[in-house]
Amino acid sequence: MRSIFSFLLLLCVSAGTVFAKDIELNAQQIQALGISTAKLPSRSAGELAGIPAQVVIPGNQLFIVSTPMAAMVEQTLVGVGDHVHKGQTLARLQSPALAEAQRGMLQASTQAQLARENFTRDEQLWKDGIISESRYRSARSQNIEASAALAEKRQVLKLAGMSNAAIAALQSGDNLNSLLSITSPIAGVILEKSADAGQRLDGAMPIFKVAKLYPLGLEIQIPLNSTQGIKEGATVKIAAYGASGKLIAMGHGLSDGNQTILLRALITKGTQNLRPGQHVEASIATGESNKAQWNIPNAALARVDNKVMIFIKTANGFKAQEVTVLHEGAQNTLITSMLSGKEAIAVSGVAALKAQFMGIGGGE
Repeated sequence: MRSIFSFLLLLCVSAGTVFAKDIELNAQQIQALGISTAKLPSRSAGELAGIPAQVVIPGNQLFIVSTPMAAMVEQTLVGVGDHVHKGQTLARLQSPALAEAQRGMLQASTQAQLARENFTRDEQLWKDGIISESRYRSARSQNIEASAALAEKRQVLKLAGMSNAAIAALQSGDNLNSLLSITSPIAGVILEKSADAGQRLDGAMPIFKVAKLYPLGLEIQIPLNSTQGIKEGATVKIAAYGASGKLIAMGHGLSDGNQTILLRALITKGTQNLRPGQHVEASIATGESNKAQWNIPNAALARVDNKVMIFIKTANGFKAQEVTVLHEGAQNTLITSMLSGKEAIAVSGVAALKAQFMGIGGGE
């Protein structure tokens, strides 16, 4: 008779019907089956937890410092992890190309001065009717070209790191200098150093990577079916590191590999506990705060057919309760169901309870 009942039970389960029946077990049987229980965790305030994420540096806070022209590294003054302020000298380089650029600027300055004087003289002669208009126009054109050439040479020196004051001093003193100083564009931290003393570098080769580490960014990969109720501006927390911030962007396309959506957050609290590139688990507040939600261990879930259930402790054993999965993380799963929140649920030995529920094995 029992075998017939078990067969009918399994047939109903395979057809998609889940029986809400009690599983009668005494304390000795519960212990023998290795079943343990825990109180249902506190109700979650509408959030998805246990979402894998990676700490990143926002793009507008990361700078690559490179040499503007070919040079040899004479001295590096900072190392990886050092805090630097804006304008601080990071390295000194010897660059014959810099001396050549300075010589070119001095030559352009002399030519521009000569062209300006010629133009001033010819302009007055043209006004007095002594020279033709074509000669006046030629002198004006030469003056404009010489001024443009000087501006170009000055810009090259500015890109090399020379200040306006240094360029003015060069023009007045004719003192060529091959020393090239590399400075930090921001106040931040040195993340990478790719050159050492004695190394020869071509123009535009990177030397340092400097970043501002506040605030930090967070890139979150989340399945499409878990995005319900998530909106830009939602609170994002990294509980294990006491960090939090806001969701600032939601991707519009799915990744090819795992069909997830990229969410980006800006972390403004607890950034001192995080490191760029670090993998963490985050939680995101949802707009479904009125829906009863609980974050329970993955081990507490049982799947029968296409349904997910938990087992609630009763006076005589356990009863199965169907739940809806909102988000499944690496360790815990966010569920919603008709629960009071005071229940104790099975967190180990769930496979044995599932077998009992389906009528497979067990006692009389």
